[in-house]
Amino acid sequence: MKDATVSARVEYDIKNEAEEILQKLGIPVSVVINSLYRQIIYRHGVPFSLILPSEPKTLDSMTSEQMSAKLQHSYEQSLLGEGRPFNEVFDEAERGLL
Repeated sequence: MKDATVSARVEYDIKNEAEEILQKLGIPVSVVINSLYRQIIYRHGVPFSLILPSEPKTLDSMTSEQMSAKLQHSYEQSLLGEGRPFNEVFDEAERGLL
């Protein structure tokens, strides 16, 4: 029986974007929260990794060999059609997601 309420303060934009996606999927927010809680119980912890990502190296901290290797790798990826379109990457950077 569902008889408990969860209340949390979240960023307005994050809430709206997430709820928009859930609405398109036809999944109520309460189902997602309930599922998360069940996974926490099942796993005895958070069901996803909580780690700090490593800081990417900047151009000024790389040797010329490291930079050349990175450029070569990127070039090979582009020839194979791998990676992401640059427009998508720049759009994310402008939105502050990178």
